[in-house]
Amino acid sequence: MRSTRMTAIAAGVVIMVAGLSACNDKGGDGNKAGGSTGGSSSTGGGSDAAGKSPLDSALASLKQASEQTNGKQSAEVDGTTKSGTTTQTMKGAMDWSNGLNMTVDTTTSGAGAMGSGKPMKAIYTPDAMYMNMGMPMQGKSWIKYDYDVMAKKMGPAGSVMKDMMQNNNPGRSVDLLVASGKVKEVGKEDVRGVQATHFTGTLSVSELARMQSKNVSEADLKALEQQLKQSGATTETIDLWVGSDNLLVKKREQLQGKAPYDSTVYYSHYGTKVNVTPPAASDTYVAK
Repeated sequence: MRSTRMTAIAAGVVIMVAGLSACNDKGGDGNKAGGSTGGSSSTGGGSDAAGKSPLDSALASLKQASEQTNGKQSAEVDGTTKSGTTTQTMKGAMDWSNGLNMTVDTTTSGAGAMGSGKPMKAIYTPDAMYMNMGMPMQGKSWIKYDYDVMAKKMGPAGSVMKDMMQNNNPGRSVDLLVASGKVKEVGKEDVRGVQATHFTGTLSVSELARMQSKNVSEADLKALEQQLKQSGATTETIDLWVGSDNLLVKKREQLQGKAPYDSTVYYSHYGTKVNVTPPAASDTYVAK
């Protein structure tokens, strides 16, 4: 039971950073998953001075944001996720220049939460993740999960989660909205002192599951879609805030249904140096 909860906590951090949409890896073409037929605009129609529709303008802006954000290769992150009665917060830094390398401090609170209210450390490498819960595991301070091991423990969603763990960056949520074609510009808003443009889009659970990574099999994809539906999920709304430098500064994802999920993450200090050093093998318990 303890091992399972630790897996859920670790996976939750990655979902928070890249979102439920992290399984998407198609990007770039707004017509791949519905195109302009699914889009909407903040003005309800018409075009701008350059002859672009509001949808086309929003897609063009997000494509620039994806390119700029992904090109920075690292950033500081902090955020909060509420899922059922559990609240999880995290703060740290990530580097996606060569797979996912990330170090964060996370706190989980709420009914039945393991280590409720106590900060825990997590380290992510392209091959495995390490958790320090502040409570020894068979005399070791850290527990290591190889992503293949984690995938097996997570059932139908395991292969998707494995891909998230290994191929993760803030721009993937941007890519999802671009690929869906279901996006509109809301307006300008202040995000922690940064003037940012707010974009929003809503996708059905089926659409969300179908925008999977090329590394996920059709069978796993169908299993994930069924798992989401069984949890009562119906639609997901993605809100993105992009600064004048075309960098993503805030992301919010809300999953509607019987099991609501609400996650907000802030991104800052792009290009920061991220030092990720796995703990000593002598102080690490390897999960099987």
